[in-house]
Amino acid sequence: MHCPFCRHPDSRVIDSRTTDDGLSIRRRRQCPECGGRFSTVETASLNVIKRSGVIEPFSRDKVVSGVRKACQGRPVTDGDLALLAQRVEEILRRTGSSQIDTNEIGLAILDPLRELDEVAYLRFASVYQAFESLEDFESSIAQLRADHELRASAASEATTD
Repeated sequence: MHCPFCRHPDSRVIDSRTTDDGLSIRRRRQCPECGGRFSTVETASLNVIKRSGVIEPFSRDKVVSGVRKACQGRPVTDGDLALLAQRVEEILRRTGSSQIDTNEIGLAILDPLRELDEVAYLRFASVYQAFESLEDFESSIAQLRADHELRASAASEATTD
């Protein structure tokens, strides 16, 4: 990395620390030429392969903007959306792959969105999974109901133990 003060092409790392979220490393550097000190932040790259074949860096902002449309009129805050985007990125990073296609991102959004707001989930899923009929909606709603019943029975068993 070039020194931001004198543009010398080298620097020496004098301290490294993991950031609070554990997803990046903050390095304190010193230029051997001018002695200037500066910090850098390193993260593992995560790239998205779009349907057109174009590769671009992953963006939490794009996740938020895509999900925001499904959340219009719902009691979902910007903070909720930021947390959802963070969870999606964590899910994608756990795959161990540095390149993710857009379909995998959509799949990674579904579960956290369902936990956040079921109506927004149905809206997003209807577009993402290309619902074509009322039966598609009914099937998805039936799955949500079955999940509710499973959670309710599990909670009931946990309180009786």
